[in-house]
Amino acid sequence: MATISIMDASIRQACFSLTFLTGLACWPFATAAAADSLSQSANNSLTFQSANVAAQQLPRLHSLLISHAGEIVFEEYYNGRTARQPANMKSASKSVISALVGIAIDRGLIESVNVPIADFFPEYISAVNNPEKQHITIENLLTMQSGLETTSNRNYGKWVLSDDWIKFAIDQPLVAEPGADMLYSTGSTHLLSAILQRVSGMDTKQFAQQVLASELDFSLAYWSQDPQGIYFGGNDMEMTPRQMLSFGNLYLRDGMYKEKQLISADWISRSFEPHAISPRGQGRFYGYGWWLRDLAGMQVPVAWGYGGQLIFVVKSLDLVIVATSDSSPGPERRGHLAQLYDLVETNILEVALDNNQFATD
Repeated sequence: MATISIMDASIRQACFSLTFLTGLACWPFATAAAADSLSQSANNSLTFQSANVAAQQLPRLHSLLISHAGEIVFEEYYNGRTARQPANMKSASKSVISALVGIAIDRGLIESVNVPIADFFPEYISAVNNPEKQHITIENLLTMQSGLETTSNRNYGKWVLSDDWIKFAIDQPLVAEPGADMLYSTGSTHLLSAILQRVSGMDTKQFAQQVLASELDFSLAYWSQDPQGIYFGGNDMEMTPRQMLSFGNLYLRDGMYKEKQLISADWISRSFEPHAISPRGQGRFYGYGWWLRDLAGMQVPVAWGYGGQLIFVVKSLDLVIVATSDSSPGPERRGHLAQLYDLVETNILEVALDNNQFATD
């Protein structure tokens, strides 16, 4: 292939822009394809500079990454954070638990989402013990519609201080019919983690590493466990922002990675369907472990974690967006999350909608 001089004015300008924005140096000569890629990277970096300016005003923000068509087009770290530092995903890990359930069903370890959870917990649910809970299904846990009183919010402290998290979650009273109202509860995803351990014959972290993380070419970091050693389903899982981006791109690509189907496309589709109406505000729904939120005129799936740990999958624009933040409690936390959503909507999604290169067929 013929080479072209980097001294070509348009390519030189692209090189200067990319070097200025990212610190990456340009080679003195490049192939035509490399020059095109360089120019495109510079254009993408320039496209999202308003996002970078807005991000610099958020003292709790740790990272902001954007990929388009599977390629990173924007990556910045803030307030002393680096690419190598893992983030506690908090409740964004509920989306990972959902993926693991989908893989377990794909592999025949779980028959379907319609299986009653009593099948996995006969010691806790039977005709004699908690009989009214025999109709709760795997799907009810995925969609936060188990009907059980929540273990989150006001009950979270009592739950995580209990001797048996599984028993505590199942022993909560039924406050709604299973499959009816959405009641957000980390106890539901922790029950899913226990189920995954029972059907796979290994702990949930080993299962996740084998069927998901290793396939995506990374190793899982810290992940806490309950008193019985069950990995915390839906909290305290750590990934780097780039690993979170890889997970989001797996969903963007309908479960495919390097020509291998890791999760069925059907599971991805069902995960992004609005199965439950969220009580948290208009235009918000819940799928299988994913929030669905109206942003920039689109219904966008979001893996959401406390404090601002977020993965947005925007299929219509071929984008995945990751943000990580300081998760420590504080009066400015809620304001930070609102500003972060506004940044994503205004400085990324609306900008991309106005830019033809992000439109998909």
